[in-house]
Amino acid sequence: MYGFKVSYLNCGKLFSALKLAKADGSYIKELNRIQKQDAIILDDFCLHPFDAQSRLALLEIMEDRHGRSSTVISSQFPVKSWHEIIGEPTIADAICDRIIHSAFRIELTGESVRKKYARKLT
Repeated sequence: MYGFKVSYLNCGKLFSALKLAKADGSYIKELNRIQKQDAIILDDFCLHPFDAQSRLALLEIMEDRHGRSSTVISSQFPVKSWHEIIGEPTIADAICDRIIHSAFRIELTGESVRKKYARKLT
């Protein structure tokens, strides 16, 4: 390949890891690593409400990547509910502005593929 760097990041694990990185002094290094990726995939976005530290980390990540690199976000929640789940209206506005307004959106409907395959196995 041509050195295209992609990272898959589960949001729950990502924000936990960033909290630990902040505690051990490697936070900026981790943010820089994420920024250098050509594309990141944020999975399970908004699965849990954001605390203050996670909100600010997400804002920093999206600010660093906005208009420069690709970010793929998967969520089981509709975009219209993200603002409330992120919390803190001013920060939620800034995050959603960087994500939503320049995004290509693909909304899936129908039954979960996992449920479908689980029925086939039984």
